[in-house]
Amino acid sequence: MISYKPFQKLLIDREIKKQDLLKMTGISSATMAKLNTNEYVSLEVIDKLCTALGCQPGDLLEHITDQ
Repeated sequence: MISYKPFQKLLIDREIKKQDLLKMTGISSATMAKLNTNEYVSLEVIDKLCTALGCQPGDLLEHITDQ
């Protein structure tokens, strides 16, 4: 499973509001909702987030093995 907890933590650490990030990246609120619930988002979305936040994909997501 892919978890976007690192993404959530990054936003908190940098004090970036989700609404501001939507404006910075042009992603939709529906896509942001998917990130909040660990649903699939395209690599294009990950690319936009990395560009806007100046980070790498590994800073936004982590793989959690099923137990």
